[in-house]
Amino acid sequence: MAIPDYQSIMLPLLKLTGDRKEHSLRESTEALADSFGLTNEERRELLPSGRQATFDNRVGWARTYMKKAGFLRSTRRAHLEITERGLDVLKQNPREIDTAFLSRYPEFVEFQAVKPTTPGVTTAPDKTDTRTPEEQIEAAYERVRESLATGLAPAVRGCAAASFGQVVVELPLKMGCGGTRKDAGQAAGGSGDGGADGIIGTTQPPGRRALKRTAGTRYARKPVETGCGAHRS
Repeated sequence: MAIPDYQSIMLPLLKLTGDRKEHSLRESTEALADSFGLTNEERRELLPSGRQATFDNRVGWARTYMKKAGFLRSTRRAHLEITERGLDVLKQNPREIDTAFLSRYPEFVEFQAVKPTTPGVTTAPDKTDTRTPEEQIEAAYERVRESLATGLAPAVRGCAAASFGQVVVELPLKMGCGGTRKDAGQAAGGSGDGGADGIIGTTQPPGRRALKRTAGTRYARKPVETGCGAHRS
């Protein structure tokens, strides 16, 4: 089956803690994975960043949201238990618990309130979005990255050799890899030499790389010496 979204995890997690016992987050995650019938591959599936398992992330946010609504509380690091309010909710026998359900409780509403960036203007969170905050951030990052790549690639492919050499210097500098402007490096070579070319400074271990601008629209990277990034010796 598909990995359930974090809102679908809320009620099963609350029921799991309904025994009034302390539960570790790891134990709860494994028990929930079993109850949802997740395969080993689904349990290991990572967020796009590769930093955390998707299911673990969603269980974590289901816990966080229910803590903010007062259904759960932390007993110690990565451990939780149900509260009296959480027990009262279970007695109601709800069909599901989602952010709309949690919004009945003022503590959760206050937690979700989006602070306005413009005075007098407030923005309500999108309650139809079933992605966790990390998933939303990573999706937005990927959209920006793809948009930037789409717009940047044609410009780089169409630039003159001398201009490309300057790109070699400027891009790593903007990424924080070239030190100060003074030490950033220099464009090397010129039009008609087959390539390129720039050498940049770096705080990483010594080494050099030259970026060769080949014929056509592709650029090949030619290592000159080993090292991280491009370096002025």
